[in-house]
Amino acid sequence: MSKPIVAVVGRPNVGKSTFFNKIVGRRVSIVEDTPGVTRDRIYAEAEWRGVHFDIIDTGGIEPDSRDVILSQMREQAQMAIDMADVILFLVDGKEGITSADEEVANILRRTGKKVILLVNKIDNPSKMPDGFYDFYTLGIGDPIPVSALNMLNLGDILDEIVEALPENDVEEDEDIKVAVIGKPNVGKSSLINAFLDENRVIVSPIAGTTRDSIDTPFEWQGDKYTLIDTAGIRRRSKVTEDIEKYSVIRAIASIERCDVCLLLIDATEGLTEQDKKIAGEAHEAGKGIVVVVNKWDLVQKETNTMRDFRRKLEAELLFMSYAPIVFISALKKQRLETVMEEVKAVAETRAMRVTTGQLNSLIADAMLMNPPPSDKGRRLKIYYASQIGIKPPLFSFSLNDRELMHFSYSRYLENKIRDAYGFRGTSIKFVFRERGEKQD
Repeated sequence: MSKPIVAVVGRPNVGKSTFFNKIVGRRVSIVEDTPGVTRDRIYAEAEWRGVHFDIIDTGGIEPDSRDVILSQMREQAQMAIDMADVILFLVDGKEGITSADEEVANILRRTGKKVILLVNKIDNPSKMPDGFYDFYTLGIGDPIPVSALNMLNLGDILDEIVEALPENDVEEDEDIKVAVIGKPNVGKSSLINAFLDENRVIVSPIAGTTRDSIDTPFEWQGDKYTLIDTAGIRRRSKVTEDIEKYSVIRAIASIERCDVCLLLIDATEGLTEQDKKIAGEAHEAGKGIVVVVNKWDLVQKETNTMRDFRRKLEAELLFMSYAPIVFISALKKQRLETVMEEVKAVAETRAMRVTTGQLNSLIADAMLMNPPPSDKGRRLKIYYASQIGIKPPLFSFSLNDRELMHFSYSRYLENKIRDAYGFRGTSIKFVFRERGEKQD
């Protein structure tokens, strides 16, 4: 079940990033940063009054020249329109209304979504700047004075956000949800179209709610699936850092909703840093992953070309070495059946359970082969292990001391579990708990 999204929008230098960082950095709101390879603080999970939501900072756009500021702002506003349930529109209270503010306001008024107008840089609420009341002319609603530096009216703003968020009562479907993710122009839409044309069993296209995606139910070999097409960002200009951020955000929103991710990589470009960021998000979210190398028909082949390409991918995506890799051509509809076979297998693997008896026998044998580490004379003891969750598989270990469980030994146990049960295409998660009474 996906969480609602709140987007922070505004022209450059109005304090968007400061506002975002203040919210996600304070105990009243932050739960955790969305994990993954990317370290950009552009997407975080927040909580207020028991309501969880994701908040996006669309800041960081710095136009090269003044003559492109309005086009940049239109793109940024459209980003919020596509994805957000609630939009926080930040303006500069000291500078007053600008043409860029008016441009964005015109777009936001037509969305039908909840837009909260925040007038930033009001450090002294008892002394409003002369142009404060001019912001009513934007037609967004009552402007709320705020200071990103001292978080004036933070509680009131969060109250209004929570009141405006949609109910998140979504029934769980039996179909397997497959998100096609990747950076722009890797062939996501081509792959979707190839699947649907190949199967010719489309039920009906259903527009995604607020996630900038199109959900399409279809069937394959008697099983029901829903394809989530993350359309990507169409840009005439080169891919900039900001555009890369946005494509990662779009991928995150779809990753949350899916069971299995098809991570598309352009064979003619090879693996890029942006691909790694998106892969990291899917891995940390615990989703099933199939790496799909598209446009393989365009690669000039020599002896061992595929083998060498695969080895390079495995080396650079070592953190998700469990993910199968398929080489395809969406345009020529080559090896699409192999992709769906992997999707089905990965979905089944994510729901697999290991009995407690089998698991503890495996752990005992692993400990005999490679005794647990010790520190200052104290050795790690594992009393008991059990699988406590699926999708992704989640294992709980009862220990004498959590600090003695080194990363290397945790990885060793994971490898032993994978050797025995596979878990192809999915990460597996460990929870380490100490027994109430510690024993030597």
